[in-house]
Amino acid sequence: MALRLPKPMMPQLFKDGYKHLQGVEEAVLRNITAASELSEITRTSLGPNGRNKMVVNHLEKLFVTNDAATIIRELEVVHPAAKLLVMSSQQQEQELGDGTNLVVIFAGELLKKAEYLLRMGLHPSEIVQGYEIASKKALEFLDELSVYEIKDLKNKQEIVKSVQTSIAAKQYGYEDLLSDLVADAALTIMPTNLSHFNVDNVRVVKIMGGSIYDSKVVKGMVFGREAEGNIHKVQKAKVAVFSCPIDVARTESKGTVLIKNADDMLNFSKGEEAALDKQIKEIADAGVKVIVTGGTFGDLALHFINRYEMMAVKVPSKFDLRRLCRVTGASAMTRLGAPMAEEMGFCDIVETVEIGSDRVVVFRQDEEKTKTVTIVIRGATQNQMDDIERAIDDGVNIIKAMTKDGRLVPGAGATEMELIKRLMSFGEKTPGLNQHAIKKFAEALEVIPRTLAENAGMDATSVLSKLYSAHHNGQTNAGVNVEEDQNPVIDATEAGILDVLSVKHWALRLGTSAALTVLNVDQIIMSKPAGGPKPPAQKTNWDED
Repeated sequence: MALRLPKPMMPQLFKDGYKHLQGVEEAVLRNITAASELSEITRTSLGPNGRNKMVVNHLEKLFVTNDAATIIRELEVVHPAAKLLVMSSQQQEQELGDGTNLVVIFAGELLKKAEYLLRMGLHPSEIVQGYEIASKKALEFLDELSVYEIKDLKNKQEIVKSVQTSIAAKQYGYEDLLSDLVADAALTIMPTNLSHFNVDNVRVVKIMGGSIYDSKVVKGMVFGREAEGNIHKVQKAKVAVFSCPIDVARTESKGTVLIKNADDMLNFSKGEEAALDKQIKEIADAGVKVIVTGGTFGDLALHFINRYEMMAVKVPSKFDLRRLCRVTGASAMTRLGAPMAEEMGFCDIVETVEIGSDRVVVFRQDEEKTKTVTIVIRGATQNQMDDIERAIDDGVNIIKAMTKDGRLVPGAGATEMELIKRLMSFGEKTPGLNQHAIKKFAEALEVIPRTLAENAGMDATSVLSKLYSAHHNGQTNAGVNVEEDQNPVIDATEAGILDVLSVKHWALRLGTSAALTVLNVDQIIMSKPAGGPKPPAQKTNWDED
């Protein structure tokens, strides 16, 4: 074997300040280290006993959560290799709304195992090839592990069964209560054609005070503010929605008015008043009982609205305004004036209700045809309610996933353990160097049951050895029992711990894809960061001698 001569210095291809890293040592292993660090951050937040992370973002907003999607979104990761993992988890969030942590942890673990193989002397392309074979085989095996299929999504028990495990992973102890709320909300708006189920139709409103057990489902839209005028309840109401402020029209240019006597002073604003009175009267004559605006109500406009006995509601969020238009069937108008028949919406009941000490406005349609439903969350702190909202959001997304594929697999790490067993035996039969990568792919799956045991404060090595033994004895559904140290192995199907097959499927696909992308990189070329030196600090008392 010939001696490897050092390469001559690279000719000046790039501008000054460019960084150029290449080869296994400089590029691949550095990328693996960065990706592994990110997966270590989210790993301790996996499962029902996952710990919370306290993240303060660039706007100084505090997040206390164990939701991986939120942690990753607020961390502002800058390393390009770790960013690939972030993008994969965001894709999982968009696709299914759950399983983001699984993507990051699994990709990080695959890269750690790849690092071992690289140090053993395997080439990155050989590892990539083995991982691709193992990934395809794992997805085939996964389809065979389905233990239950949800066929009727209009049955409350079936919905609770599918969302309970996902919610327990975020809010352990409250899963029964929250699954019940999510199931009630989903059943209220479940369309005849299940594929038209819209996640956006389940809204969440957080009202401070009370306990989580005071949370409830309200059929309709809830806005966390009081009605502006004197009217607080109307029934069978026509609704006019405006995106402009309800106030006296203002001209773009400023003008000067010369007032010569008291009569001029009295008559100065009468024209404006008369014009506004006419506009509000026209709206009232059209049969409108509720005026909603995304802008503000002027005092004078409010006076006329009260005179014509209409209800005034302010909705500052343009997104909520759009949703309200969808619920009532109204069109948001940009001009102030009487709406035409097709621009008006209709709502059965619009009323101001007191929840706790807060007064909120509820838009409610008939029970048979309500298009939206709101879960009102109560809690002691804003952070707690934010975290409950994330758990509910995951539950609703799971229902959306179930409309496409209703198969469930055993949870608590049982599926991963069974995949390890089958992939290991497949690896043994595979000739050539690929078998090393296939076996390491199988070992990487061990990270899920191991982490569940570690986060529950158990002896992970002992738990894993018992799980391996159970699976080799044919107990396909044996998983980690996080509640009992004495009996660490549980039948996940009997215990009702079931994961959605499509979430696992996409997590394995996206996690593998992210790891392979990182392994395929052999050079890193970075330009010099923009911006010159820092400006000199200002000197205080510069004008004194």
